[in-house]
Amino acid sequence: MNTENRQIGRELLRLNNVIRRYFCKNNCTGKIKDEVTGTNLRIIRFLKANEDRDVYQKDVEKEFGITRSTASRVLMLMEEKGLVQRLSVEQDARLKKLILTEKSAMLGEKMRIVGEQADARLMEGFTEEEQNQLYAFIDRMVENMSRE
Repeated sequence: MNTENRQIGRELLRLNNVIRRYFCKNNCTGKIKDEVTGTNLRIIRFLKANEDRDVYQKDVEKEFGITRSTASRVLMLMEEKGLVQRLSVEQDARLKKLILTEKSAMLGEKMRIVGEQADARLMEGFTEEEQNQLYAFIDRMVENMSRE
């Protein structure tokens, strides 16, 4: 395959668009589509996948590679929509634990199932070694772009 005229950033955006369409096709219906953004869906999926531990805003920042102000703004809007709650933690009143509301917990479960299906589809035809290699490449690209 000729990589001469290809750019990794453009290719990753193209893949991201295809994945987003897949999720929207399998998740976005009715009222939910109108009130929940793609970012909201990804955060809901993340919180659902981590229900067994306390998750804080800093965890969302790290997971999605976003700034504190962006995370704060998105989470505040999600709280206003009734998708998440921020609860004070006994040991440190400054920390706010994020939890899904009943409304978003059901959506989170659907997202978990669709996410597993999407991951399986994305990895069709890849050996375990190739999958490990791909994740290592992605981690390295994130690291490269995170350097100052």
